[in-house]
Amino acid sequence: MTEPRWLDETQLDAWKRLVSVVELLPGVLDSQLRRDAGLSHFEYYVLAMLSEAPDRSLRMTRLAAKTDATLPRLSHVVARLEERGLVERLPSADDRRVTNAHLTDAGWDKIVATAPGHVETVRTHVVDPLTDEEIGQLDTIAGKILERLDPENRTGVRRT
Repeated sequence: MTEPRWLDETQLDAWKRLVSVVELLPGVLDSQLRRDAGLSHFEYYVLAMLSEAPDRSLRMTRLAAKTDATLPRLSHVVARLEERGLVERLPSADDRRVTNAHLTDAGWDKIVATAPGHVETVRTHVVDPLTDEEIGQLDTIAGKILERLDPENRTGVRRT
């Protein structure tokens, strides 16, 4: 059996800080969105991905990949968003076996109204504490980690 490659003190400190960010940031984002828009962070992200798509529509399988969700989780969330009139599911014009999620006009209005508060929260907690150089470093670091976590770039956020 080979000896584990233990982290040195500097690596362990960096790892603990990253874990803390990964644990704390979702709660900060979720709290602001629930308070101001009645949306969870994941619901907002689904709406945002649809808002950026051509015709505000994506195949459910593509939306699942972009949001890093399982199809059952995404289907459950889309059903809640449908009940609120923010999203609708439609059969694909190209392939009737395929279901598309489409952002409704009400969903678009919700994103437009919600985005400023969300962006301010992201600025306050992530962007503003960093210099422009550190933002570049964060982008590079996140990209390198994503190369390992998402080598196929399913989410579509990694530059190739």
